[in-house]
Amino acid sequence: MRRILGLEMMVWCALGTGALAQAIHGREGIALPPPPPVDAIAVTDNYFGTKIVDSYRWLEDSKSPETRAFIDEQNTYTARYLKQARIRPQAVDDLDALENISVTGAPTERAGSYFFRKRLAGEQQYSLYVRHGWTGKDERLIDPAKLSRDTNTSVGLDDVSRDGTLMAYSVKSGGADETSIHVLNVKTGKTLEDELPAARYFGVNFAPNGASLYYSRNNKQGTLLFQHVLGTRTSADTLVFGHEFRGEALGGNDLFSGEVTDDGRYLVVQINRGVPARRVDIVFRDLTKPGSPFEILVWGLDSRFEVVYAKGAWYVKTDYKAPNGRILKGDPGVLPDVWQTVVPEGANVIEEWSIVGEKLYVTRLIDVKTETSVYSLDGKAAGKIEYEGIGSASGLTGRTTDRYGYCTFSSFIVPWTTYRLDTVTGKREIFFRPKIDFDSSRYELKQVFFKSKDGTRVPMFIAGKKGLKRDGTERLLMTGYGGFDASETPYWSPALAWWMEQGGWFALPNLRGGGEYGENWHEQAMFEKKQNVFDDWFAAAEYLIAEKYTSPAHFAITGRSNGGLLMGASITQRPELFSAVWCGYPLLDMLRYQKFLVGAYWITEYGSADEEKQFPYLLKYSPYQNVKQDTAYPAVMFFTGDSDTRVDPLHARKMTPLVQAASSSGRPVLLHYSLAGGHSAGVSVEQQIQDDADQLAFLWTETGQATPASQP
Repeated sequence: MRRILGLEMMVWCALGTGALAQAIHGREGIALPPPPPVDAIAVTDNYFGTKIVDSYRWLEDSKSPETRAFIDEQNTYTARYLKQARIRPQAVDDLDALENISVTGAPTERAGSYFFRKRLAGEQQYSLYVRHGWTGKDERLIDPAKLSRDTNTSVGLDDVSRDGTLMAYSVKSGGADETSIHVLNVKTGKTLEDELPAARYFGVNFAPNGASLYYSRNNKQGTLLFQHVLGTRTSADTLVFGHEFRGEALGGNDLFSGEVTDDGRYLVVQINRGVPARRVDIVFRDLTKPGSPFEILVWGLDSRFEVVYAKGAWYVKTDYKAPNGRILKGDPGVLPDVWQTVVPEGANVIEEWSIVGEKLYVTRLIDVKTETSVYSLDGKAAGKIEYEGIGSASGLTGRTTDRYGYCTFSSFIVPWTTYRLDTVTGKREIFFRPKIDFDSSRYELKQVFFKSKDGTRVPMFIAGKKGLKRDGTERLLMTGYGGFDASETPYWSPALAWWMEQGGWFALPNLRGGGEYGENWHEQAMFEKKQNVFDDWFAAAEYLIAEKYTSPAHFAITGRSNGGLLMGASITQRPELFSAVWCGYPLLDMLRYQKFLVGAYWITEYGSADEEKQFPYLLKYSPYQNVKQDTAYPAVMFFTGDSDTRVDPLHARKMTPLVQAASSSGRPVLLHYSLAGGHSAGVSVEQQIQDDADQLAFLWTETGQATPASQP
């Protein structure tokens, strides 16, 4: 292909005097040659009579020698840029102080022992620990550094047997979604020979007697729930649930797992139809009656249900006829219309809920700020959990019969703290608080509201140093998501802390498509209404500019996954609003996303170009199909990697040369392609520091002083 000089010259001639022929100028004096030339080889698709040309289809093949050469050349080009970014060495040093710290996760309590993840300062990954008794000594059980020389190998805690003698844990490499499952004998410290091979698992639970594991595995045949008896071959594992139920096929987009109730009586299967689920079905099996069939708690209703079995009753949170959510007491064999209401729907959406210590803990979002109310199991108010200012509190975790539960609280300017809550007295005590050199008292976090294009009132969080100027000259970093019913609440991030430490503003608008105001808020930006997300985002940017928090020359934006799609739309729809864009693990070719990896799961959110009625609106906003030649695009860094097994890296690979060839601004358009990182967390601390430094150095530089050659 492009190793042939003649063909390369023809491509250059075809491009004429466009972007590839001009030198590239970054801010702060950075200078680069034109990007590496990339073959544009047209492939034409016919969508219901509309012909669409794809010039970089060949880059969809991740393993071809030509694609690997493309990745190498683009990475070399990006490295050339980063070597000139003067602030990067400082960013590495600062991030090391913020990220290379001792961290402990919330514990799982079993039989008086506490199991948790913990990472000491200087270590690259979390290890798995046990503490026998609240005041006992922390003992390391699994150290990933002893499992592999690869510092990007990580471990996770899946479940612990009821007597605390066995621990199921997962092992994965880099940012991939796939893990392998292992079982440790806690008393002997030895891992059993039982191993579930690398795959996508949804839920791993010990049977009540600890002699077997229930696990759900997802592959091309869909999701299947198995039972593995310890000490036997995995090839002999028993299929418990899958393929079909009561004559209805379970499709490849149906995700489910089995969970054993806290009293050990039932195996509960919650079937999520698509991502996000538009319908959730729940069935259960009585484990005290070997061979008994699965029974139905709820089936066939186009609503979502979550269940907890406690004290002999089924408690169900649902948006069935209640977009903001309510909690009912379920009755198998009877429609939810006549179920008893325990916590009715209110004006504010229920974000999380749990039953711990035989009490209901319900966390609501009140204008995107968390508040947790406590109820008895019959729905009587029993107090609240108080939090420190604007921030995010996790739901209370623990078993229905445990006395103690655990929750965390953090915000953009307050590092997270994990608390242990006594459900009897209501007393809170600190389980873990990290030691981070960050003075929260020097920063402020506030919330504002602005009007979107159609008049919708949208909230936004803004954070920065106290006394920071508002004259349009300061840098500002904005991030967003807007999809999949995911609520974006304030959270602690070392990278964002670094940005604010340098004197930059930070903003997070709560776009439609999320769950901040319930299912109605989500539905306002699905399918053909997806443009509402982008309009909310642009209105947020215009508000920040009008209020002089920043100006387009100093405006940076960042987003990943569905947020990467948001970045793509920002590039193609409103390039004049922003100076620098970090587009991470993105969805960009919305006509073909459903054909790769697990993209078909998301048809329930976006739709599919394979459907004639959905193709037009996808084409209208799909970033890859809306790049226009000779357009002054902002500086862009596309960020992805081989270990992303969720959103195919082909999106970033294809989009990079397309924008490089089309941009007339002379600003850098870069591809940062990791050979270790992926969509999920799991890379080493050092890798995370380097990746964050690359992102921040790019965004900080490209919102800085513009030399004449790097205008606008």
